[in-house]
This record gives sequence, structure tokens and C-alpha cells, in this order.
Amino acid sequence: MGKIAFKYGLDDVPPPLELILLSLQWLAILVPSIIIIGKVVAGFHYSSFTDQVVYMQKTFFVTALALLVQVLWGHRLPLIMGPAAVLLVGIVASSGSDLHTVYSSIMIGGIVLFLVAVTGLFGYLKRLFTPRVIAVVLILIAFTMAPTIMNLITAPVMQASSLFNLTFALVFLLCMFVSGRYLTGIWKSTIIIWSIFAGSLVYFLFFPNQLGREHSELVSFSAPFFNLLDFQLVVDPAVVLSFLICFLALSINDLGSIQAVGEVIKPDLMKQRITRGLSLTGLFNGLSGLLGVVGVVNYSISPGVIVPTNCASRYTLVPAALGLLAVSFFPPATAFIDVIPRVVIGSVLVYVMCSQISAGLMVAFSSVKIGFDDGLIMGLPFMLGIVISFLPGEVLETFPVFLRPLLGNGFVVGVLAVFFLEHIVYRNHKLSCAQPG
Repeated sequence: MGKIAFKYGLDDVPPPLELILLSLQWLAILVPSIIIIGKVVAGFHYSSFTDQVVYMQKTFFVTALALLVQVLWGHRLPLIMGPAAVLLVGIVASSGSDLHTVYSSIMIGGIVLFLVAVTGLFGYLKRLFTPRVIAVVLILIAFTMAPTIMNLITAPVMQASSLFNLTFALVFLLCMFVSGRYLTGIWKSTIIIWSIFAGSLVYFLFFPNQLGREHSELVSFSAPFFNLLDFQLVVDPAVVLSFLICFLALSINDLGSIQAVGEVIKPDLMKQRITRGLSLTGLFNGLSGLLGVVGVVNYSISPGVIVPTNCASRYTLVPAALGLLAVSFFPPATAFIDVIPRVVIGSVLVYVMCSQISAGLMVAFSSVKIGFDDGLIMGLPFMLGIVISFLPGEVLETFPVFLRPLLGNGFVVGVLAVFFLEHIVYRNHKLSCAQPG
């Protein structure tokens, strides 16, 4: 790809009105990811409405701070950040562990990523991630989220039956995919956020009584979330190892996102930008663990926003970051997110995970003619990941306690399986595209 002549370059500052409009577009793309992943984890960890609001506040805060620091001092690219889906997988799979253990592991994983990035060791680790491995990692994230999505969609809520929620989800998803097929421009790029609003509105037309549930305590809830921090370092080696494998996948995602924007903009000193970007991603994941929220990662969707808008200015993300920061200190704004029905979140998560699968398939089939052995290398990890993700709780309880975070995590088992097949069993096997005919 040749260098594109953008209306606003990397270090240009657009006029105030354009700056705000471009920032709002970034917000429209970023906020749904925070809502989806943040709300899933908050509901997974806490039953209290206040605790869920605090969790969302902290998620907005970490995301805003990470985005601002990355844009101004890190990779210095127009690249959005948000909660990492791969860490969501790790959190869900570690449901048997207490919160201090989970978030201590995230903090440790972030620190390890920082050290690996600043010392240059990451260059050696990324050799492990061949196209087959990357494809498996991307698709496994989606597959191992299936039980969580199923629970979000089918769980009965007040008057709504499981059958109604499932039917609603299928119709809602059909509308989203049809809309995604025919919409263009800003409407297509912001399909998730307006789908959340539209889906919630339609759902509340059926069940208006759910709109005001349990929100009366918001009146007295106004304290900053810093007053409610309660971090304790609790190290479980098995949980830490499980999250370190998740962080391997996170780092490759982060690297790919930075490189993707670099290919579009063609900035100088890309090696240094990558090092700073990965290092700060590690540091802010460490901060996420300290605050007790899911960690962040750079999103690969950014080039799809830069090219259509003809704007590569990193400063368009500064007002967006400041807006997120303001929201994090305003509980009523984050509390509003709690009214979104679980079935809507689950349905949108299906759409997001389908995009994840699409990205994995693009990696797998890009310039590659998949052969039988390639299918085996990717097929076994998929099957193991799916089977383990759907293991009943009573089966998991029969596993040794220290092995549950590893053997009970479909994503971790799948990743370990593809590493074993790729680098040991089939280590001399080349991609089929390298073979004649």
C-alpha cells in the first residue's frame, strides 16, 4: 500500500468543530466495547447495582487514561483502546477463584508484558505465533465465549421467558446482520451502539417494568470509586499461568493493531512506537489489575475509521479520551448502562464474536491453501476449547483444585494444543501455500 495523502496528518490538529465531530465518531465506536465487556464482567462478579456501577466507572477510567497516554506519549498513533476480550475469557474461566486472585493475575500479566516489551524479548516470543496459531487464537476467543453468551441470552428475567429471549435474540441478530450488509459510512461503523439503543427500546416495549429495577440506590450513590478500592495481592500459580497465556494472545493482538495503523499511515520510527505501545499496554493492564477491572488492548478497527474520514490525526482521540474520563467520575452516566437488557448485550456480543471469527478466518486463508494437516492443527484446538468450555460444573469440581484454572479453561487448553501441534508434532510442516500446485 502506498502512502495516503490525508487531509490531516498524524501530528496535525483539525479545526475545533471537525476535531469534536471526529472525536465523537471514535467515541461511538469505542463506548459499545466498554459497555459490552464491562457490563458482562460487572454482572459476572457483582450482584449489587452499586458495585456494578463502580466497576463500570473504573473500566471507563482505565480505558480513558490508557488511551490518552498512548496517543500523546506511547505509540502516538490514532489507535483506540478498550477492554480486552481475551481477558474476559480468562475471567470467565477463572470463576472458581476469588476476585483478588483473578485481578492479581491480571496485574502480574501486565507487568510481565511490560518487561518483555522493554527488554526486547517479545521479538523472540512472536515467532511462536504462526498464521495457524494466530487464526486459532482469534477464533477460540469467540468459541470459548459461547457459554457466557448463551447464559446472557437464555436466562429468564422477570416476565421474560427463555424462549422469548432466544426468539428476540435471533430476530435482533438477523436485523443487525442485514443492517451491516447494506449500511455504509458512519452508520455501518457505529452499528453496535445504535443497535444497543434500538434493541433496548424494543425490549422495553415488551417489558416496561424492567426499566426502573433496583436503581433507587443511585440517589445516594455519588462517591468517587477511589474510595472503594480494595486490592489484595493473592497469587495462585495456576491462575497466573492461565492469564499469562491469555496475555500472549493479547500482546499479538496489540502488535497487530499497531502494525495495521502503521501500514496505513506510514509513520517513522515504527519499531520504537511498537515498543512504547506494547510497554504501556502492559503497564495499564497492571493498573487494571490493581483497580480490579479487565485490562485493555489496542483495537484493530482503527484503520477502518482513518481511511474513510481521510484523517490520520492522533489528536482527534484526545477529546474522546477526556470524554471517557469525565464519564468515569459521573456515576449516573455509568449507571445508565445497567438498564441495557442482558439479552441485548448477549446478542451484540454474538455479532462482535462473529467479527472475531471473521478475522481469524482471514488470517487462516490469507494467501494460504489450507491442506488436511493444516485443518488438523487448527481443528483439534477448536474441539478441545469448545468441549472444555461447555463442561458441567460438577465435572470441573472433580479436577484437582490447582489444575482447574488451566484444564478448566477452554481457551488456554486450545492455545496449548495448537502450540504443541504447530511447534512439536508438525514443526517441519509448511503451510500448504508453500507447496507446488
